Amino acid sequence: MNTFFPQSAPSEWMAQFTGPGAWQAWLNQPQPDIKPMLSTMSELGASIEPDVMSKLQNDYMQQLSALWQDVLASKPPAIADRRFAAPEWQSNALYAFNAAVYLLNARFLMAMADAVKATPKAKQKIRFAVQQIVDAMSPANFLVTNPEAQQKIIETKGESLTKGIAHMLADMQKGQISQTDETAFEVGKNVATTEGAVVFENALFQLLQYKPLTKTVYERPLLMVPPCINKYYILDLQPENSLVRHAVEQGHTVFLVSWRNPDASMGKTTWDEYIQDGVMKSIEVTQAISGSDQINALGFCVGGTLLSTALALLYAHGEKPVASLTLLTTLLDFSDPGVIEVFIDEAQVAMREQTIGQGGLMPGRDFTSAFSSLRPNDLVWNYVKANYLKGEEPPPFDLLYWNADSTNLPGPMFCFYLRNMYLENKLKDPGKVKVAGEKVDLSKIDTPTFIYGSREDHIVPWTAGYASVGLLNPKKRTRNRFVLGASGHIAGVINPPAKKKRSYWTNDQVPATADEWMKGAQEHPGSWWPEWVAFLSEHAGKKVNAPRKLGNAEYKPIEPAPGRYVKAKAEQGK
Repeated sequence: MNTFFPQSAPSEWMAQFTGPGAWQAWLNQPQPDIKPMLSTMSELGASIEPDVMSKLQNDYMQQLSALWQDVLASKPPAIADRRFAAPEWQSNALYAFNAAVYLLNARFLMAMADAVKATPKAKQKIRFAVQQIVDAMSPANFLVTNPEAQQKIIETKGESLTKGIAHMLADMQKGQISQTDETAFEVGKNVATTEGAVVFENALFQLLQYKPLTKTVYERPLLMVPPCINKYYILDLQPENSLVRHAVEQGHTVFLVSWRNPDASMGKTTWDEYIQDGVMKSIEVTQAISGSDQINALGFCVGGTLLSTALALLYAHGEKPVASLTLLTTLLDFSDPGVIEVFIDEAQVAMREQTIGQGGLMPGRDFTSAFSSLRPNDLVWNYVKANYLKGEEPPPFDLLYWNADSTNLPGPMFCFYLRNMYLENKLKDPGKVKVAGEKVDLSKIDTPTFIYGSREDHIVPWTAGYASVGLLNPKKRTRNRFVLGASGHIAGVINPPAKKKRSYWTNDQVPATADEWMKGAQEHPGSWWPEWVAFLSEHAGKKVNAPRKLGNAEYKPIEPAPGRYVKAKAEQGK
């Protein structure tokens, strides 16, 4: 990849992989073309030992020969891949063989990537690039090699093809693949519906306060700081899977930061401003409205990074604004940033600094494209096959609607975050990062902390999230609690108890390493939310009568939740 978070419109995907050359390559081979991979390896200073390469090629030819023998003997090849699970793939020997050869080629290319001699970072980039090619070249992705799509055309007398073309043209106009029926949802109508009001706003954010659902509430409120890379309503999708509503139902007065979707007027906004005018201001207003000097605070993903940075500065000043801190899938130590690392190196960061570092926007569509590329079969090619080749309508799904509702970031803010955290990993070292002219020292934060990680998280590896245990309360490690949930970055977090899905792990000890923690961890069925609620309640103070009005004399309600900011669509930056 030659840009950080590259843009990939559907037209580009289709043109790259549906041209005559692509079809002919598939019909004429089986042996895969390894020249592009060898070229990439050369650029990265990587190589494969000749004897290892020779063995890989010999193994490949033996398996290909065995596959041919099965075909000649009319023995259908075994295809253990869900992309080819439909009966149409098995009922025709040509399609079954094509799928089997593709899987053989894929294994060969990935084995080459694994055999590369290179630095860990270079090897990760090579493996990622090869995986992108392998996934893109699946015969399931092309009409001429997909028997399911061809059968659908026959059954519908061409209607599926007409619809597929219409879907593709509509997505080309929109600039991204449709993953859900976006007309089925509306922010404030059937997502982000928990009742409340905007009680403060500035150029960066609106602060929401939610209406109590219990007669009494805990005296200390809860402030939620979501990621600014996405919109806040991942925490308030629908009543049955809303973490916001769940906390309100447990008797907590919830305040939440709704970040503004940056437009050109915010093109020069800095990381410092997000800390001072964003997080710090939200803490100040929450304290003022609740009348409580101490609040409970929660940060999710980069929201947790922002929140922790702000708290480090406040504690360094002698202030103790929080009674507890919760971090959900948050990186403070960026030693292992997950697969996203393939997009990050000095050249790419410098390129972003040159183009938008002094002003401009990081377009939200680039984020969507990059995150989709981390799981292309699930988030790209699955929809190419269904929407375009088979002409199917994407079903309504609230989480995917949220995923497509992208947000921009101001260039200076984004570049600071990219260099100081992801590239140079300075935040974990006391005094290495300066915010508003002051050195940041995370060890200054002195409060009980609940840290959550998701076991299959590809954006914030849970072991990297666990590293926060050693950065916060370093002299009082027992004040930290780590809980591990099943599933990934989003689905692991949004796991309400009523669904009775998945599982989570706990360990009352907080050893130095994630591996040690896991060895002593115990698995429990269901949601981790009750564990968090119990922790939160311990630090929420006594119960008092629920407030009859939202806001106060100084901070009066401005408009009903969810507010204007969350409804703004991303403008494209330059």
